[in-house]
Amino acid sequence: MKRNYIIILILAFLAQFSTVNAQKPASKSDRQKWFKEMREYKHSFLAKELELTEKQQEEFFPLYDAMESETHKANKDVRQIEKELSDKGNNVTDSEYEKAAEALFKLKSKEADIEMSYFEKFKNVLTKKQLFQLKGAERKFTRKIMNHHKRHKKNGKK
Repeated sequence: MKRNYIIILILAFLAQFSTVNAQKPASKSDRQKWFKEMREYKHSFLAKELELTEKQQEEFFPLYDAMESETHKANKDVRQIEKELSDKGNNVTDSEYEKAAEALFKLKSKEADIEMSYFEKFKNVLTKKQLFQLKGAERKFTRKIMNHHKRHKKNGKK
């Protein structure tokens, strides 16, 4: 899950970078549109990989999006702590460093807790086989996005 989040952040950065190259800054609405398109693409990819029925898609994707939203918020909270320390420069106390480090170390556990709580909900929507295939499909999606990025970078496109 964290890997997917990192990929989305990388792609968001690339989207912003390509607009900078075009001398046009990315607006908030452009970013929101891009994230919406990525979410739709991921939905269609997962629906195909997991062979979801229409009914399953209607029930699964709101849950899946809620899970990703919670995970995103957890990551954003930790990044905010990092930013606050960075903004302080050399005026950070050892206890602040310790608190920030603890938040960083606990992040994976928090992500796992979120995923496990949604796993219980997914069990009501997906078959056992689809549950098993979900993580593999997420990894496959990430690889596909990364390979796409590598090809464009290799060809000199940003």
